[in-house]
Amino acid sequence: MKKITSLVLVLVLISCNNNEKMLLPKANKTIVKEVYDHSPIYLFFSVKGKDTLAELNRKNAIGTSNWIFNIDKRLPLKTVIPQLQFMKEKRKKGMHTNDKAEDYFSYADSIGKNLAFLPFTKVTYQFGMPDYGIFIVFTKKDAIVVINYFTKSAKTVTKSEIVNYLLTLESDKPNKFFFCHEKECSYEQFLRNSIFISEFKLQIPVYSITNEEFIF
Repeated sequence: MKKITSLVLVLVLISCNNNEKMLLPKANKTIVKEVYDHSPIYLFFSVKGKDTLAELNRKNAIGTSNWIFNIDKRLPLKTVIPQLQFMKEKRKKGMHTNDKAEDYFSYADSIGKNLAFLPFTKVTYQFGMPDYGIFIVFTKKDAIVVINYFTKSAKTVTKSEIVNYLLTLESDKPNKFFFCHEKECSYEQFLRNSIFISEFKLQIPVYSITNEEFIF
């Protein structure tokens, strides 16, 4: 996988087949630097009338390979999630499978100036809200709101204080934390928040975390 050598922080991908341009999201760190035996999947930004659409190009996706999702940062999350759900279902029902194949989001590391990847193989996305527990909601205003289903309370916290806040919540049984995203968030916001979530999970007891994420 080639490194980004340009000082331009917004990475532009060109699809050789249809010459469409794509703006990848940016983040300030690399989670995974190289992915081998992969095939690309594209979600292009498109506007038709007053509607913003996510146009899926999956014709180069090989079922037994690792999949790299190249998604335009301008897309609203509500248009991206249905396509992710569709592709995950295709992977699950495919005739030719590989249990070791992974799914990755691609993005540009604005510090290291390289192409980077975030695995999301085990994560499932669904529309709606959890039925119970503690909801960690990432909003389109770049805030984090923690909603306690049991006490019917909500508190806005920063990324630097959220771990300590969650670990001090009192409960008569172990708390369950659910990550949620407002559907109007941009894909770039979602990608950055997903990187934060991947690091956050390392600081919280495993029994408190679910791989389900909710969009509403």
